[in-house]
Amino acid sequence: MEKDRIKSIVESILFTMGEAVEAERIAAALEMSKKDLVPVIEEMITEYEELQRGVRIIEIDGSYQMCTTGDSYEYLIRLVKIPRNYKLTDIQLETLSIIAYKQPVTKLEIEKIRGVQSDYAVNRLVEVGLVEEVGRLEQPGRPVLFGTTEEFLRRFGLKNTEELPDINVEKAEAFKLEAEQELGYIQEPGTQKNPEPNPEQTGKPDPAGEQEQS
Repeated sequence: MEKDRIKSIVESILFTMGEAVEAERIAAALEMSKKDLVPVIEEMITEYEELQRGVRIIEIDGSYQMCTTGDSYEYLIRLVKIPRNYKLTDIQLETLSIIAYKQPVTKLEIEKIRGVQSDYAVNRLVEVGLVEEVGRLEQPGRPVLFGTTEEFLRRFGLKNTEELPDINVEKAEAFKLEAEQELGYIQEPGTQKNPEPNPEQTGKPDPAGEQEQS
């Protein structure tokens, strides 16, 4: 393998891993000996320093890691202090609304109302600081309870959650009822439960048959 290709792969490995990687592991990935690999990495270290790149490769007890240069630190701090602008999707806004009006609420309750899994939406809201864990429900598994944050109040210009706009209770309950029916939590009006299969005749319930009857 050509040296430039080896350097390219090493760079990709160190950038992707984000932590110190043993020379043996890098060599194994490249299917070459550590003895042949180390001089190439040492050459890369020198090249990074001579070109005054914003990142560099350092050696830590036989391992190598890519990191930023020390003289870039103050600029990174400035960047971190700049308020982040983020845009929420309709799904995330819907999830945020449920949490704001139903808090404290578990992820399962959110999914019960929305009718779909909400892991990503909830995690994203936590990531941007609009939602946080506020406790755990005292029941088996102790599921996490979520609520809104002070950042949420600031972003929406509220003193507290009591200033949230009133919602149409009838529409909200109708939406919840529809979601529960779709998930099978409750039975739709005007329908009858499927008769339970006779074990002597079928041996076991027939899911396909139950769907046809419903």
